Amino acid sequence: MPEKIIIIGPAYPLRGGGIATFNERLAKEFIDQGFDTAIYTFSYQYPSFLFPGTSQYSTEPAPQGIPIKIKINSINPFNWIKVGNELKKIKPDIVVVRYWMPFMAPCLGTILRKIKKNKHTKIVCIADNIFPHEKFPLEKLLTKYFIKPVDAFITMSEKVLADLHQINKNKRAQFIAHPLYDNFGEKISKEEARKKLGLSTDDKVVLFFGFIRKYKGLDILLEAFKKLITSQKIADLKVLIAGEFYEDEKNYQPLLNDPALKDHLILHTHFIANTEVKYYLCAADCVIQPYRSATQSGVTPLAYHFEIPMIVTNVGGLPSLVPDKKVGLVAEPNAESIAEKITEYFDLGEDHFLPFLKEEKKKYSWKVMVSAILKSADIS
Repeated sequence: MPEKIIIIGPAYPLRGGGIATFNERLAKEFIDQGFDTAIYTFSYQYPSFLFPGTSQYSTEPAPQGIPIKIKINSINPFNWIKVGNELKKIKPDIVVVRYWMPFMAPCLGTILRKIKKNKHTKIVCIADNIFPHEKFPLEKLLTKYFIKPVDAFITMSEKVLADLHQINKNKRAQFIAHPLYDNFGEKISKEEARKKLGLSTDDKVVLFFGFIRKYKGLDILLEAFKKLITSQKIADLKVLIAGEFYEDEKNYQPLLNDPALKDHLILHTHFIANTEVKYYLCAADCVIQPYRSATQSGVTPLAYHFEIPMIVTNVGGLPSLVPDKKVGLVAEPNAESIAEKITEYFDLGEDHFLPFLKEEKKKYSWKVMVSAILKSADIS
């Protein structure tokens, strides 16, 4: 059995969204199973032109019981060599490294090459994306540089697995579904959640949750809502938009200010702290992911954990994680189809989906992810 495991990727004090949360929860699982585990995170992660949010840093307390070393500077090659040599000397049995965008390839690829020189450490990559959601200069060349020192890959969508095989068919790789986020507290009643957020208990609330970026299709959702409001098919319908803009808010202003929509929008367009997440999920009648494109989404395991049905679009890995008419509904990525599925959802009712949700969520375990990492490194 291995003794020492290092996770390389975003973690506290970076906000990091779902990747940081995932890394911290994964570290906790390794620690709970008796492994000597630490996270190596970034002292400097993104230059400002790659980070459109208000702050890269968390204002919440540090996670308890997880050693986090703030070491990596993403733009300093001398730092990459230093960190790589440090980890080479430590000789962890396994390094688990996250890969989500080509910008990180020179930094992470160089660190991994240094580590591999110890002839001991196995490197397992959890790849969130192989190709980024938005085009990036030299993305294939950079990604190939990152891939070379990695021993094995785990992807959390079959789309990412297929993308990896486009670039390199020889690397050991497997699909493992994204485990459930169970570190945001337990489910609370819809009434309690809505009281906390100041929402009416009579409204039908559709939740759009997470950072707002073009590929996530908020504009498509707003167009769908406009159709529904104009047709008056569903009474007391609201969309709760909870998350920070990661692109220019002006792109959405014509729809956000549309007189037909304004009374049906609940805008909480700021960063949602971990301690607040449960209120947003539990206040919703359903969670909607109207994405133009996708690999997997951290919103899906959140919805599973809090047992909130979903409406997702038929893109990337989303439909495979949300069985249609069971855990939720699958729409095409256009306003007309999304409007139809919202109508269908409220016709069927939440109780139709809950038994399937409760059964399906049993598949998504952190123990399964840890076991896959150990087997990928030829250690079990």
